[in-house]
Amino acid sequence: MKIFNTNDREFDTQFSELLKRGAMDIDEVSITVKNLLDEIKESGDSALKAHIGRFDRWTPKSSSDLMVSVESMERAYNSLDSSLRDALHLAYDRIESYHQKLMPKSWIDFEDNGNILGQKVTAVDRAGLYIPGGKASYPSSLLMNAIPASVAGVKDIIVCTPAPDNELNELLLSACYLCGVKKVFKVGGASAIGAMAYGTESISKVDVITGPGNIFVATAKKLVYGEVNIDMIAGPSEIGILADSSSRADYIAIDLLSQAEHDEMASSILITTDESLAKEVSIKVEEFLSTLSRETIARASIENRGAIIVTDNMDRAISLMNQIAPEHLEVVTKNPMELLPKIKHAGAIFLGQYTPEPIGDYIAGPNHTLPTGGTAKFYSPLSVDNFLKKSSIIAMSQRGINDIGRECAMIADMEGLTAHKKSVTLRLDD
Repeated sequence: MKIFNTNDREFDTQFSELLKRGAMDIDEVSITVKNLLDEIKESGDSALKAHIGRFDRWTPKSSSDLMVSVESMERAYNSLDSSLRDALHLAYDRIESYHQKLMPKSWIDFEDNGNILGQKVTAVDRAGLYIPGGKASYPSSLLMNAIPASVAGVKDIIVCTPAPDNELNELLLSACYLCGVKKVFKVGGASAIGAMAYGTESISKVDVITGPGNIFVATAKKLVYGEVNIDMIAGPSEIGILADSSSRADYIAIDLLSQAEHDEMASSILITTDESLAKEVSIKVEEFLSTLSRETIARASIENRGAIIVTDNMDRAISLMNQIAPEHLEVVTKNPMELLPKIKHAGAIFLGQYTPEPIGDYIAGPNHTLPTGGTAKFYSPLSVDNFLKKSSIIAMSQRGINDIGRECAMIADMEGLTAHKKSVTLRLDD
């Protein structure tokens, strides 16, 4: 891995390049994606079937071929090895428990003058979950999207996932069955986003679309935003690690590679105060690479988008990491809790040498759908909030409107909105 030092004359330029790691050239594919979306909007299922034939190498004979039967999901679940089924259940229970703690509550506040103020929290009617396929199948993504939707109270959950050659991963189907999802469609890419955003003869229009995907999926989500809500525009996976001399090089090296093996565009960055650790991690990364099943992908990621940065002190290291705002941040230092207050921007924070990032991907409980490319500065992880909406509650008494109505009318008059003013003053006691 490339090693940079903050004292080098060229470091500012080098660091600026690292900050561009999440950039996606959406404009390059936007015309193609818009055309696909327009075809879905105009032709519904017939366009879906044509797109599947074009991209997934099979053509549904009828609209019913698009949908996965509940029976096939149940068969997949029942055929699982018992230990694997138990692992899925453990993940389910921990994810559900965590997201239950995140649920906001409706509330009512009664003021002394008889006014009532409050908030009503309500789930959306229908949620669309996009689960990637292609290079790999991710049942964990199904759990991380379906469980918070269910905890939020969404009654109608629709899943779209690509099925190359009309084949689906059995573990994904098992996860769907475990989560109680009954509507699963063999549709992927921008076509799936369009189907869920606009609705077709087979796929109902949803209120919110969540879930990760490639640049075509990300572009489609950006283009349909406003027609429906979306969770975020997610880019390639990434990890940042803060480490000091107490850290183990082999732990850090394999954790960097845990993200590099996702995608050639994934980003893995270590910032440390120990130059000898930096060199040892670089050596360990090379040793581990040859043992990986996805060595080619991981090597391309590490060589092109990986970096090790050596700083003089931990405050400088934290400052740089806050600028990066990584999707995943591991704090592998002697006293990680002491650094937590200084960390401002990260999708998920993993504290201590026994908290590797993959534990959060699958089974810890918090969501693994996280902001990437620096968007952790203003986005949060996927949660029940993405499937909820909040309504304000206001009820004024005669005494209450008398207390504050004249001031309200003054502000309305100042803005030149005479009907607004009169609407209030008509209700005031003389």
